[in-house]
Amino acid sequence: MHNTDPAAVARASEPVIRVEGLAKEYRVYDKPEGLAASIRGLFRRTSRVVEAVKGVNLEVGQGEFVALLGPNGAGKTTLLKLLSGIVTPTRGTATVLGHVPWERADDFRRRFALVMGQRNQLWWDLPAAESFRLHQEIYRIDPVRFEKTRDDLVDMLGVRRLILQPVRELSLGERMKLELVAALLHEPEVLFLDEPTIGLDVVAQHTIHEFLRDVQRRRRMTVILTTHYMKDVAALCERVVVITRGDVLYDGSLAEIVDRFTTHKIVTLDFDETPDRGWIERFGFPCEIRGPQVVLRIDRSRIADALPGILGSAGVRDVSVEDVPLEEIVAELFRADARDAAAAGAAT
Repeated sequence: MHNTDPAAVARASEPVIRVEGLAKEYRVYDKPEGLAASIRGLFRRTSRVVEAVKGVNLEVGQGEFVALLGPNGAGKTTLLKLLSGIVTPTRGTATVLGHVPWERADDFRRRFALVMGQRNQLWWDLPAAESFRLHQEIYRIDPVRFEKTRDDLVDMLGVRRLILQPVRELSLGERMKLELVAALLHEPEVLFLDEPTIGLDVVAQHTIHEFLRDVQRRRRMTVILTTHYMKDVAALCERVVVITRGDVLYDGSLAEIVDRFTTHKIVTLDFDETPDRGWIERFGFPCEIRGPQVVLRIDRSRIADALPGILGSAGVRDVSVEDVPLEEIVAELFRADARDAAAAGAAT
C-alpha cells in the first residue's frame, strides 16, 4: 500500500531540518534573599544548570507545517533559536537546508525567516514601508522582484493602507501582519513562527491563518510553529511535536494524537427543556447539564450502541458527536508528564 500522508512523504525524502541529540544548557545563578545573604553572594555565588533543550531528535521534510507544542519553559523557543542560529548548542548536531545554523553562513541566512510574536523586526518610529526597503537592501532583493512580492503580500493581508503609517500607531494585529510581510519579502524556504497570534483577536487570528495556509501552499515552505492556541494548530498543521522538559514527548499526526490519547467522544444533546438528571444518569455516562443542553462523555466503542437509546428519548431536538478538544488532550499530556516528573523526583 502506498503512503499518501503528505507529512510522511515529505520526511521520506531528504529532510530540510535534521536534529540529532540537540541540547542546550544554561547556568543560572541563584540570588539569595536577605541583605546578609546577598552580601555573601558577592563572594560565593551558587548556581545550577538548567536544561532548556535535552537531546532532541527531529526530522522535518520540505513543505511540512509542524506545530511545536509544550508548556511554558518546555524549550520550544530555545529550539527555534538553535535552528535559526541565534544560540549555539551545548551538544548535539542540527542542519537546516544543509547548513549548521550557528555557523551563520550568508547563504543560510537568506533562506530562512524567524518571526517572534513578542519581538519586533520593524522600526518602531518609521512606516513599515521603510523597514521593507531596508530588508530589500539586507537581502539584496531585485527591485522588480521586491515590489511584486511586497505588493502580493500586502494585498493578501489587506494592509496596503497601513504601510505608510508609523509602526507605533498600529494595533497589535496590524503590526503582526506587517511583521509577516517583512519576514517573507526575501521568499524564505524555511519559516520559524514563535507564537505569531499571541494576544490577537479572533478576526486577526483567522486572517493570519488563511494567509499562512495560502503562502505555505504556494511556496511549499517548511514551517515550524510554536503556539499556545490550539486553533492555530487545528487550522494550519498536520503534524504535532509535543515537547516537555526539553524533550520530545510525542511526534505524529494531528489525527493520531486524538486517537492515541483519548478513549471517548463528546456527545452534546439539546433538549426542549432541562432534562431530569436521574434520567440522564441512568445511561451510566459522565455528564454535565447546562440548562436544556447535556454533554456526555461516551467511550468510543459504545457510541453506536448507546446513541439509539439516548436519541429515542422524548425531548431531544439536536445532537452532535465530536472528538475531545485538542487543548484538553494536550493539557492532559502536560499534566501526566508533570506527574511522572514529580514521581521520579520523589523516588530519588
